[in-house]
Amino acid sequence: MKRIKTVLVCLLATFLIGCDLDDDNTNFFYELVSIESVSVPDSFTRGETYTIDVNYFRPSSCHGFAGFDYNRFANERTVSVVNLVVNPDNCEDLGTTELIEQSFDFVVGIENSYVFRFWQGRDDDGNNQFLTIEVPVEN
Repeated sequence: MKRIKTVLVCLLATFLIGCDLDDDNTNFFYELVSIESVSVPDSFTRGETYTIDVNYFRPSSCHGFAGFDYNRFANERTVSVVNLVVNPDNCEDLGTTELIEQSFDFVVGIENSYVFRFWQGRDDDGNNQFLTIEVPVEN
């Protein structure tokens, strides 16, 4: 038992010595960004792959695309744009001047239709708002 304790203490000491505690003052966080518009086909064909284009305004010079938050439940797909915000204290506000287009591929499965819910922010009461589009599937 004493040997196990000694090994654990050595491992802990090695881990603590190996840690770099220097902070380079880089602050960042992830933030959902409101989707302005999307390009979705009028219908899908089962088994095919489609590219769905999503447009959003880049809020500041510190925002950069980090990916999509994509959730599925039955035939419903909820999509949000995620931005990485770096050093938020030194940003230039871009407002609605820089429209960014990103896309993702969607593979049509066995459903008869798909309901896409694209996140468009929150209302004054803090409730999520969505652009909702239903796309039927043809055989």
